[in-house]
This record gives sequence, C-alpha cells and structure tokens, in this order.
Amino acid sequence: MEVAALDLAVKIAIIFSGIFLWVGMLTGVWKYWQIRNSAQSRAHYYVDIAHRSSLLYAPASLILAVLAYVSAFSAALNLICVIVNIVFFSFSIGAYILHGYLRDTTNQFKTPHQLGRWNFPDILMTVAMLGLIIVEVGGTGILLYGAVLGLF
Repeated sequence: MEVAALDLAVKIAIIFSGIFLWVGMLTGVWKYWQIRNSAQSRAHYYVDIAHRSSLLYAPASLILAVLAYVSAFSAALNLICVIVNIVFFSFSIGAYILHGYLRDTTNQFKTPHQLGRWNFPDILMTVAMLGLIIVEVGGTGILLYGAVLGLF
C-alpha cells in the first residue's frame, strides 16, 4: 500500500509513535543526567515516569495505527478514536514532565493535588481520571471491535 493511501488516523498514530519514542529518548537523557548528578544516584520520580510512559505509549500508538488500518469502521470514527487516545497519552506525558521539572510531588494522586505552588480540588483529578479511563478504554475498544470486524 502506498503511504499516501493510508487513512489519516493511521498516519497520525504512526507519527505520534515516533514522537513518543523521541520524547522517551529525551527524557531518558534527562533521567541519566539527574542520576549522574544525584547523591542518591536516582532521578526524580516523575522524570522516571515520563521516560517510561513515553516509551510505552510509542508502541501503544503503533498498535492503534494497526487497529485503525484494519478496522471495518469509517475513517472518521477511527480518526476520532486515535486522536482521543493520542491527546490523553500526550496529556499524561506532559503532566509527568511538568511534575518532574517542578519536583513538586512524588505522587500526583496524593491530596492536596499539587502542581507547582498551586493546589487543585479533588474533583478535578477525579474528572480527569474518569475521562482518561472512558476515552482510552472506550476509544481503544471501538478500534479493537472494528479490527475484529475488519479481519473476520
């Protein structure tokens, strides 16, 4: 198949797989730098999480690309499912990077929910996590169901 013939959902998922891999490599350099300059030989908790999550979201995005590629559903529905996953993946990585940079917490779920010098209400974290669960699980479930229909 020609690359130009790939649906936009597949292209976006492939591109973000590369972006997440690259961010994982960059946060790995940051992690190494912190380890080298730490008396305890360790990086900040969220620098480590940002590094690992980026590297895990890279193959996850490729899996989304494959599911969208073989899906029996419309290109528009596949695109929505890929984009919502990518947005939440990106948001998660960004939050981890921010916590690592600010060194404001080692547990973003600990109350009060802290971002730098600001505290956020519990409901905000609850809504964010429920949104993540519904969107990521739902979007991936739709793509998976479309892939099953497309393959059989």
